[in-house]
Amino acid sequence: MSLYYDAVGVLTAPASTGGSFKSRLYNSRTLKASPAQVYALVVEAAKWDILLKEVIDNAGILKLEPKLTPLLALLLVHDHLLAKNGIAATATHPLRQAVERHKIRLKAEFTKARVRRSCATIPELKEAVRREKLASQGSSASAVYPRWVRINNVRTTMEDQLKTTFASFQTVDTLDELVVGGDEKQKRMRVDPHIPDLLAVAPGVDFSTSPAYKNGEIILQDKASCFPAYMLLGEDWEKGDLVDGCAAPGNKTTHMASLLYKARANATGRRNVSSKIISMDASAVRAKTLQKMVATAGADRLVTVLPGQDFLALDPEDPRFEDATGLLLDPSCSGSGIIGRDDVPTLILPAGKSAPTPSKKGNQSKKRKRNEASTATPTATQNQLQTPTSVSATDENDTPSTSEPMNTERLLKLSNLQTRIVTHALSFPAATHISYSTCSIHMIENEAVVRRVLDSDVARRRGWRVLRRDEQPAGLRNWEHRGIKTEEGKDGERREVGLSEEELQGCLRCWPGDEEGTGGFFVVGFVRDGDCEIDGEDDAVKRRGNPTVSGSREDEDEDQEDDEWEGFSD
Repeated sequence: MSLYYDAVGVLTAPASTGGSFKSRLYNSRTLKASPAQVYALVVEAAKWDILLKEVIDNAGILKLEPKLTPLLALLLVHDHLLAKNGIAATATHPLRQAVERHKIRLKAEFTKARVRRSCATIPELKEAVRREKLASQGSSASAVYPRWVRINNVRTTMEDQLKTTFASFQTVDTLDELVVGGDEKQKRMRVDPHIPDLLAVAPGVDFSTSPAYKNGEIILQDKASCFPAYMLLGEDWEKGDLVDGCAAPGNKTTHMASLLYKARANATGRRNVSSKIISMDASAVRAKTLQKMVATAGADRLVTVLPGQDFLALDPEDPRFEDATGLLLDPSCSGSGIIGRDDVPTLILPAGKSAPTPSKKGNQSKKRKRNEASTATPTATQNQLQTPTSVSATDENDTPSTSEPMNTERLLKLSNLQTRIVTHALSFPAATHISYSTCSIHMIENEAVVRRVLDSDVARRRGWRVLRRDEQPAGLRNWEHRGIKTEEGKDGERREVGLSEEELQGCLRCWPGDEEGTGGFFVVGFVRDGDCEIDGEDDAVKRRGNPTVSGSREDEDEDQEDDEWEGFSD
């Protein structure tokens, strides 16, 4: 039963715990069960929670089994009804018996739920539930989150893969056409119009046994996370060495290697371009994953990994970086834009015997406007295990909603760290191009960081600016969703970032739940026009009133000096 107790534990962990859901699981020292099993259980149960709540409530087992909490019941009933091997516990365990005593009633309610949705098969039922969840969250019920597959040019080509791995796939024109009739395992694909060598396939297609996947010829990578490398390199990089400052697990490093290799191969007379990639991560454990991925992708001939190296501890004047003209920075962030994999899923729970009446305010669903950043990343807290609606519901008292696990203090610390990382990169002597990205939807980690970077002394002294939209690689130039100028805070006040329209157009946004099939993401490019003399304070800096930031990663969780940003002014 440790699997289920561990799952409850991670779902009820304090909201202030840093890092993504998946990283917290794999770094936990308290789990008795396999992190992979806990992760799979939580993610899969979250996909079915609407239906499981319906089944459990209608069966009435929580009124009859006092040992079951709503969350435990949801996890156990999920495995009882949907897992291949049933509940992962001995037949004599009291909690397993508490569920299996009602197996006939549960099975009957499950069948009724399927019939009500007119679904003949389990895959059809899963798709119907997915659409219900999207609709309840204010997202398009027709939104499709495909499986994104990037062709690794170090080992193969798009042409070769279309003739082999994807030879039996039908090409479609839209993401909606990937899934027809609820079958997520159909062999359909779409060539992405924005990122070279990227394919979207139906979400249920499994590549784990594919030779191309095992050999590193194809890499499963979300479309949005392909933006940073493409923003930095484009399709014809020959400008010098590249640095990935926050690289693990390695998708962006290997993407840079793929773009670099393709540029060399396609350029007559430039096959001997000597550009190399220096990649690092401050975590020695994560760096091992980075090294493994680089090797699998065949990129070790192009990439030098510095294991356990903190980017902020690097000396920009180090001879190793004298030719480093391009830097890719994807630092730690709140992860508020990640869907289904790395964020803590919102679990809609059945009604417990002693469940409090939920707040009407907490139950109202507000559709996020695309030009506003959401302030919520759902999670669970211990006192919500009895809540009959959503785990992120708010009590009728004044207890803060845990739909906002990243409190303002934590977001400020992340923003300060992110700004320090980017401004540190600006000081590398040969640097001319930088990409900065997060998987966050919060303006404080995105546009506000851009503003602070531009206001820094090093940016103004060395002539750094935002890469304009018309200067971006063709595919990204055509991306519709751009930076936001305002955001509504928790207090209802609107906050505005002091970026020009041209600078906002240089920022790219991805929004979870829209028609693009990505998670939430942000990316911007910086370019350097050359050193310049600064006489007095720039008018824009006077208007924005933002301090210069500096420091090291070690300062992230410590009290900062006066130059640390304290958030938006009222």
